[in-house]
Amino acid sequence: MSFPLLTATAVLPALGAIATAAVPAAKREAAKWLALIVSLATLVLAVIVLVRFDPDGDRYQLTESHAWIADFGVRYELGVDGIGVALVALTALLIPFIILAGWHDADPLETGNKRWRPTQGFFALILAVEAMVIISFEATDVFLFYIFFEAMLIPMYFLIGGFGDRAHEHGEEAASTQRSYAAVKFLLYNLVGGLIMLAAVIGLYVVAGNFSLQEITEARANGSLEMATTTERWLFLGFFFAFAVKAPLWPLHTWLPNAMQESTAPVAVLITAVVDKVGTFAMLRFCLGLFPEASKWATPAILVLALISIIYGALLAVGQRDIKRLVAYASISHFGFIILGIFAMTSQGQSGATLYMVNHGISTAALMLVAGFLISRRGSRLIADYGGVQKVAPVLAGTFLIGGLATLSLPGLAPFVSEFLVLVGTFARYPVIGIIATAGIVLAALYVLVLYQRTMTGPVKAEVEGMPDLRVRELVVVAPLVVLLIFLGVYPKPVTDIVNPAVEHTMSDVKQKDPQPEVEAAK
Repeated sequence: MSFPLLTATAVLPALGAIATAAVPAAKREAAKWLALIVSLATLVLAVIVLVRFDPDGDRYQLTESHAWIADFGVRYELGVDGIGVALVALTALLIPFIILAGWHDADPLETGNKRWRPTQGFFALILAVEAMVIISFEATDVFLFYIFFEAMLIPMYFLIGGFGDRAHEHGEEAASTQRSYAAVKFLLYNLVGGLIMLAAVIGLYVVAGNFSLQEITEARANGSLEMATTTERWLFLGFFFAFAVKAPLWPLHTWLPNAMQESTAPVAVLITAVVDKVGTFAMLRFCLGLFPEASKWATPAILVLALISIIYGALLAVGQRDIKRLVAYASISHFGFIILGIFAMTSQGQSGATLYMVNHGISTAALMLVAGFLISRRGSRLIADYGGVQKVAPVLAGTFLIGGLATLSLPGLAPFVSEFLVLVGTFARYPVIGIIATAGIVLAALYVLVLYQRTMTGPVKAEVEGMPDLRVRELVVVAPLVVLLIFLGVYPKPVTDIVNPAVEHTMSDVKQKDPQPEVEAAK
């Protein structure tokens, strides 16, 4: 039997989470180092998966399949296509940076009552989320996917509610209340989506007789499994609703600004750069793969919702006073672009959407983590409390600027290529929607540049005069992300070569071909 590489990439951080949680309370530093080492070892395994994956080979590779709950047709089935392997690599890449950036975020609070927080629990929960996200990207059994799609809510709930941001203008008691509200709202929204999806999962089993993604898609393709039109549409809506909450898509997005505002910066990155990607990934893998006709039926409405997300998120980002809420609304706008690309039903759009998932993860991590370093120095999330930072901390300001420019998709930085592909792919089939969506680019330039101007330029405020520049640990976090943003902005081919064959399979699932440009015959 070959080595179960995919299982190992998920089991290693899960075991690391247990080991980290078991470290004695007096050994907090040991718990941090253990979590970091486990995350780096997981990254090594993810790189091996990436190297062993052949873009021109079978659709699902490194597959594993074992009987699990045989009476109900549930199997432990794993496999990665080009889209899944890219997101596994992204997750494994970001977790070590998240751990390093949050190195002191769970240290005991130096408040009047010296409230103690379990440092080990903070890092154990991060590793637990990593394990569940990775297996979600690998699962090819629908029921197995559903279990971990829901299970990751629990550690995220405790990360938001128990380890929130210390920078709160109304004191610790108000901060605790707001954290609890944000955590409960996050949990309730996603649980409702998950319960609706569970009903759809059960309905799928009744229709198909099993939960195997590969068997069901093959049966749909060769005509041996037919679904009534109404049944397929209801099942699609059950799956899509859960994924739209996780994504998040307007109007199911309202949990995200609260969750990101009240979380520490590393946990905010974990939410939007890692966990939320499961929603958009699942739209490609499950919605389009299992319900191709219903996906085409729902496309016009979904494109309108994605367009609203793009414009709405960008407009609200412009008016934000809180740095973290600004990044949250910017992410809602970016997820609108991703969903737009998925349901444009063109190879350029879906390749751009997949590339956007990777690039958005890197750019949001860079911007939010630097913002977290800034907030930890000043003790405030409010934009108005800053000014002139570039004069006292030029490296911090410079990296903040690069993260911001990546967020507005400046040419030469990674998100530009993906956003360009999404817009080209959308315009090819839906020109009016593609044209309107470009307004999101203009608004992104507005909120990013205004944010930089208000925080980094102008007279130096008295409260930031002694602000230190980035420290060595912080530079180790930010520098690789900046390098990746530039490298993938100039040379995105390593990622596109991996995802394009998987996109072709998805286009085949929904029986769509790229529209051909109308060219007048030469006279």
